[in-house]
Amino acid sequence: MSNGQSKLERLLHDGHFVVTAEVGPPQGAAADGIRHHAELLKDVTDGQNLTDNQTAIVRLSSIAAGVHVLAAGGEPIIQMTCRDRNRIAIQSDLLGAWSLGIRNLLCLSGDHQSFGNHPSARNVFDLDSVQLVKMVREMADPGIFQNGEAIAENARPRFFVGAAENPFAEPFAFRVRRLAKKVAAGAQFIQTQAIFDLPRFERWMQMVHDAGLDEKVYILGGICPAKSFGALRYMSKVPGMAVPDALLDRMKGVERKRQAEEGIRIAVETIQRLREIKGVRGVHVMAIMWEEMVPRIVEEAGLLPRPVA
Repeated sequence: MSNGQSKLERLLHDGHFVVTAEVGPPQGAAADGIRHHAELLKDVTDGQNLTDNQTAIVRLSSIAAGVHVLAAGGEPIIQMTCRDRNRIAIQSDLLGAWSLGIRNLLCLSGDHQSFGNHPSARNVFDLDSVQLVKMVREMADPGIFQNGEAIAENARPRFFVGAAENPFAEPFAFRVRRLAKKVAAGAQFIQTQAIFDLPRFERWMQMVHDAGLDEKVYILGGICPAKSFGALRYMSKVPGMAVPDALLDRMKGVERKRQAEEGIRIAVETIQRLREIKGVRGVHVMAIMWEEMVPRIVEEAGLLPRPVA
């Protein structure tokens, strides 16, 4: 494994419109599902996100899952949350991940433990996501731990560092300021919340452009294909999500057995719209428990074959 740029970083640097996809590690130690999804996605996407105890439910670690993806020939993007670890544990885990060949990292605050299967667990949140980004970048250059101690030049983890952003949460005007903080901390790429309200996303991207941030960070728009009207209606009620009534009506107007097809069609149309928006450098497909549809969505959106880094 090279110590240089990751494949994902090289593709973005070279101007390609990238595709990443999300893979949820299992609630157990078996790795068969991870390997299957890595094989499924490695030739149709440019990076595979491994979630970190997503929705605060105990799962196979993102680092272990990332190693399985590497072994299958994929390009892992491990997620690291602030919820479960203090700065000592995070820095230790990142050194371990780098030593195992993982090169891409997404820094997140993490879902509160009350949403998961251990609601009485004590959270940590020693750092927030902005501080996490800054800490990871400083471990590479100038090459220091959080306490200021030096890391040997040949032993520094030089991750391609990403963060998440939600263009739809309120207050809307604050979303670009929040993005600016992550960029100032050193975020190199951004994956957004799932996009259903395209006009609102376009307004956010115009604000991003006006602030000059699209020249400083690679922005990947989130895509979440809905299997049914019920699934889309559920997402519309999740705090921070924005699903227009017109989209709900469209899905509701399709007979139930064809709603999954309509969900795929909406995802493809959204990707095609995003490709036309200045500053959008790729898409991140979140099809948890529906990963088998990702190759079809990517193909129908006209994004195959994928470029070679």
